[in-house]
Amino acid sequence: MNEYKYIKKFIDQNYKHFNSYSLKAASEGYVKLIKQKGKMFLAMAGAMSTAEIGISLAEMIRKNKIHAITCTGANLEEDVFNLISQKNYKMVPDYRHLTPKEELEILNSELNRVTDVAIAEEDAFRKIGPLILEEWQKAEAKGKSYFPHQYLYNVLKSGKLKKFYQVSPKNSWMIAAMEKNLPIFVPGWEDSSLGNMFAASVIKGEIKNVHTVKGGQEYMIELVSWYEKTRPKNKIGFFQIGGGIAGDFPICVVPLLLFDLNRKVKLWSYFCQISDSTTSYGSYSGAVPNEKITWGKLAVDTPSYIIESDATIVVPLIFSFVLAS
Repeated sequence: MNEYKYIKKFIDQNYKHFNSYSLKAASEGYVKLIKQKGKMFLAMAGAMSTAEIGISLAEMIRKNKIHAITCTGANLEEDVFNLISQKNYKMVPDYRHLTPKEELEILNSELNRVTDVAIAEEDAFRKIGPLILEEWQKAEAKGKSYFPHQYLYNVLKSGKLKKFYQVSPKNSWMIAAMEKNLPIFVPGWEDSSLGNMFAASVIKGEIKNVHTVKGGQEYMIELVSWYEKTRPKNKIGFFQIGGGIAGDFPICVVPLLLFDLNRKVKLWSYFCQISDSTTSYGSYSGAVPNEKITWGKLAVDTPSYIIESDATIVVPLIFSFVLAS
């Protein structure tokens, strides 16, 4: 019995009530969708890449259990940062008790804290910065324009980062996604570190055309195309980690098709949100799935689950359950 089957057996035996039962039910619903030849769309917020979600997510991508991803710009790049700079990261287990002065000391050490990890962003930039700038400039010289994730795919494909790898590439979800040419959608990419770098490059004149990197509206148009091509042949599930733009952006594709384009389209066939937001109809991230019915995103009979817990605990368990099935 492999490790995934042990975890599945443990969940089956012990997760019978409250949030644990929601986890089990959501996992079973996930497996059912995949067995029906359905596709799963992952919406990933938070700092999941720095939390090393790649350890389980990469295998989910390789095993065709994840078929498209929307994520924040931070999650997109921080998986690669972790790949090439993790040895210079610093664990901060007492992060809840740091003083402002201690936070400043972390900054002065050229680290940026993400909860209990201080990441060596500048170290990562020294390695990836010249390579990504080269990709932007090559595209601009040819009059081409690409999405942020496509530029990172090109850098990974080139093999120029391999000499910097500090963790196993099998634990990088971006490498797994690149190898599958997985569709990725990154709304609000400009608020990421590489997004800031691109803006600075335009201001400094290193890049002349700001449209060399495609933005959010073009991502939405691409998402509409992906959904319309995929949904007639397959059910599509929506697996959401956290809230914010990573979830809000992609789930709107259905009402866009229905109400703005007046096209007939089937709704999402599964919905699961893992969030530690307090359930609240005044907070979108804390809204229960039923509210999405009123927006034309989910149907009355869409299997829907909400797990109010820490995604860094919950997600690897669900992914292991799915991989065991």
